Amino acid sequence: MRRPILLLVTLGLFATPLSSAPAAGPVTPRVGVHTVGGCTIFPADNPWNQRIDRRPVRKSSSAIVSTQAAGHDLHLDLGTTEEYYGIPVNVVDEDQPLLPLEFGVDGEDYGDESDRGPVFIPADAAIEGGSDADPDPAAGDRHVLAVRRGTCDLIELYAAERVRDASGAVVGWRAAAAARWDLSTNRLRPARWTSADAAGLPILPGLLSYDEAASGAITHALRFTLPSARYAYTWPARHCGPSGNTAGNLPAYGLRFRLKKSFPTAPYHGAARAIVVAMKRFGLIYADQGSAMYVTGTADARWADALEEFREHPVDGRALEVVKPWRRVVRC
Repeated sequence: MRRPILLLVTLGLFATPLSSAPAAGPVTPRVGVHTVGGCTIFPADNPWNQRIDRRPVRKSSSAIVSTQAAGHDLHLDLGTTEEYYGIPVNVVDEDQPLLPLEFGVDGEDYGDESDRGPVFIPADAAIEGGSDADPDPAAGDRHVLAVRRGTCDLIELYAAERVRDASGAVVGWRAAAAARWDLSTNRLRPARWTSADAAGLPILPGLLSYDEAASGAITHALRFTLPSARYAYTWPARHCGPSGNTAGNLPAYGLRFRLKKSFPTAPYHGAARAIVVAMKRFGLIYADQGSAMYVTGTADARWADALEEFREHPVDGRALEVVKPWRRVVRC
């Protein structure tokens, strides 16, 4: 489901190359950026926080949409009572003790494109796919996301697992990839670097949360997946899809999709309506290979009504269009 490169196991302090030059672009600052743990999730002029409802449509939009999105209904991959659905977010205090980080899990190792440890991830942090009964899933993407209050930085792991000593106590973390983000800046990963997401993007800014949706205003783009990525990327993504995927009707990582203006919002209410409006205004960013039309969020029992509305009034991928990128598509 992921990416094509590997090697290296490493420990130590966070490496400086977690970012490159600031991500400037023809964007207009706005207010109302969402927060997690008291931290603003990137500046107002960050691409995740920019409306795209007035951007022109990309010329290849119809071809890209018809290849993988059309015929598939939007799927909110977040769950209600199922603990193992969605991607949990761990919020820690500024004085959270650090744990060492190793690289290499199940034959995947992107240590040479990762930020190094130690990491402010607690020993009992929630892992994607885990539950109270089974906090250590054996399969899946197993993302771990942690936001640190005060310093307002973010660490994200892919294919994470706890490292235990002979007594069973957790003494560190192991992952296939790790990325650290300063939430106060627009800095990107170095060119061609992956992250905990295949596109080299942060995961947190694209997640749905119930409280935000219930407020009536989602003010950022949403993270979503499609089965096959092109061997290319566009800003703000930094990483290429599989090397054999060169067809022009495949989406490059970082492409922005949106619901067409003509799509009706009347059938939706509350949190469901907020999601539909957000997909029109802020759109969706193609972030990883995966099931078609899966939009990620955090699990919450209160999603039940919204999920039922999307079952009664499904959103087919045909209702999407691809907008023209701010910058050229980089062919890898």
